[in-house]
Amino acid sequence: MYIEYFGLNEKPFSIAPDPRYLYMSESHQEALAYLLYGLQTEGGFVLLTGEIGTGKTTLCKCMFQQAPAEINFAFIINPKVTALELLETVCDELLIKKTEHLSKKNMIDSINKYLLQINEQGQKTVIVIDEAQNLTGDVLEQLRLLTNLETSRHKLLQIILLGQPELRELIRKPELSQLSQRITARYHLGPLSKEDTALYILHRVNVAGGEKALFTAGAIQLIYRLTGGVPRLINLLCDRALLGAYTELEDQVTRRIVKQASKETFDLQLKSHKSWWLLAATVLVLIFVFGSVLITPDFEAKLPALESSTEQVSQSASSPKLEETVLSPPPIVQESPDLEPLPAIWPTKLGFGNSFDGIFSELAALWMLDYPVGESEPCAFAKTNGLRCLKKNGSFESVKSLNRPVILTLYDDQGRPFYTLLSKLNGHRALFTAAEKQIELDAEVLENRWFGEYFLLWKTPADFSGLLFPGQQSEMIGWLASALERHGLYKVDGAEKKLEGALLGALKRFQFISNLAPDGVLGAQTIIQLNRGIDTPGPRLYEGDNG
Repeated sequence: MYIEYFGLNEKPFSIAPDPRYLYMSESHQEALAYLLYGLQTEGGFVLLTGEIGTGKTTLCKCMFQQAPAEINFAFIINPKVTALELLETVCDELLIKKTEHLSKKNMIDSINKYLLQINEQGQKTVIVIDEAQNLTGDVLEQLRLLTNLETSRHKLLQIILLGQPELRELIRKPELSQLSQRITARYHLGPLSKEDTALYILHRVNVAGGEKALFTAGAIQLIYRLTGGVPRLINLLCDRALLGAYTELEDQVTRRIVKQASKETFDLQLKSHKSWWLLAATVLVLIFVFGSVLITPDFEAKLPALESSTEQVSQSASSPKLEETVLSPPPIVQESPDLEPLPAIWPTKLGFGNSFDGIFSELAALWMLDYPVGESEPCAFAKTNGLRCLKKNGSFESVKSLNRPVILTLYDDQGRPFYTLLSKLNGHRALFTAAEKQIELDAEVLENRWFGEYFLLWKTPADFSGLLFPGQQSEMIGWLASALERHGLYKVDGAEKKLEGALLGALKRFQFISNLAPDGVLGAQTIIQLNRGIDTPGPRLYEGDNG
């Protein structure tokens, strides 16, 4: 309601863990550095703790974006499970086929086989567990035993634990001393200082497109006192305060407006920042009871498992050539504004299945491939047909930038995952495909069902053999030089042998302008973006785009 009034592009104080809005205070920078450092170590645990709402999940999503493409992530948000259920969840997140007889031994054997295969491909697997303070001693011990999986040279598994301060006390128990000794990095994330609170508010307004100060200095001081510097509480209060300023036709949020907003949002007044924990508890109750009316969903508390990895499979010499083909689409079912809202009818009444294999067959059909459901692993099938899998977690903007059809993981009211294929985009309208049916909907309907998980197929260069790092030689050097030349960033001279010098500089420039990390590593996302300018065959989200 207030977005246009204040000249913003979007709401600046959503509580969704969007990495674009992450304000990197000194403590947040240190916490992220510890997480990224932990990814470079072999085996063991990384521990990140913090009070409710301090930004642990947002930091974790930022880590996913900055992590090397060769790291496979499994994100677990429901730690209240038995040791057997934990192993089953790990298998599900890594798309490991389970045996008919579910036992600890069988599942550990399957996980070990998967980790060995991934290690041979130069990849690494990391399990991230949110709300880890809810893990039992038996489950923690099972996690410790998983970190024993190794080759003669390398540990095969890294585990990151995210949790509230109680997690630190849990780890200190004598019976968990062996696990505690395996923690290679640990960090406790606290609330923002008074100065950082002011900078945090300014940062979020700027990211949302604001060009002027929307909060007076007095208002910011009161926001800090009422929230204690907890980012989630700041977001709740600032969002309500902006709405209050809009309804009163004020240009800025004042102390008076903040006071009124705090009554309406928290239904209490705090006299000291030392009482912020009481405010946090009250807000969590409000979120649980009135979330659908008062605020947007609590994404950090309900964030589902991420599938954030790149399957490294090699190009098959016998792969059929993929050509641009216009498929005959099945009948389109138009969604009318008069129909009941999406959460009440999706997925059951629209035929959207709950089988990943079934949806994958729809995606394969767009690539002119006939996937034998139940007879082959999806990524193994992709390997034999010259394609690769990319499983990531990100924003809808990142999906659109890749310009390939994607499988989206959605969640129903009971938190159960189901899958659909996003096959076309036309402005705000999106074409979804499942069970041989298509339905056209506004993309915004995904807001309460999709938490960033997506899966797509992509075409590799003919000589692709894995990630290409700066300074390395590869048969792909010629392809890379040619692709960068077609993007107008490099002039091929025929002497290119390694990824270095002007070629490396051109690659980093391309990554920068494509909103990728300019690390000079030629991986999946960089190749996908390069393909957009060189007419690489395959289906597109947007008609008429070369990507």
